[in-house]
Amino acid sequence: MLQIYYGDGKGKTTAAFGLALRAAGRGRRVVIAQFLKSEDSGERRSMETVPHVLMLPLPEHLNFVWNMDVVERAEYEEYAGRLLDDTAMLAVKNSVLILDEVLGAIETDILPVSEIDDFLAKLPENCEVVLTGRKAPEELLDRADYITEFRAVRHPFEKGVQAREGIEY
Repeated sequence: MLQIYYGDGKGKTTAAFGLALRAAGRGRRVVIAQFLKSEDSGERRSMETVPHVLMLPLPEHLNFVWNMDVVERAEYEEYAGRLLDDTAMLAVKNSVLILDEVLGAIETDILPVSEIDDFLAKLPENCEVVLTGRKAPEELLDRADYITEFRAVRHPFEKGVQAREGIEY
């Protein structure tokens, strides 16, 4: 089944990682691929210690897409494609695959939607796939079995509060 967690509200990654914990607690293999993020996050540190969960490696540092030069962007596009391929190769029957911020990679043209379609077609039977990000293309929403939209009502950032370690990252 395909699940999409999207919107401008906080909690998409947290929800996906909560599902990962639930699945791992029942002995299901979980593979987590994160896009547009670097290694430094609290959820990664915790999740790396959970049995049955495989966190795919990320760059130690990553510029925001809009700050990448042409070479950095080309290298990251290639990396994102490999990350998607690696995730598909690691999938087994009944596994849970989390593609965190892959919708952002689509939105910024790092990955075309067609690569997600190809990815989904390669998967073994009964894989659960979770896609997260701010905006979801209509063709993926049409295909999804679960859709959860996160809507921001208020956020401390609006008052100038910067991202806090252990809360936002």
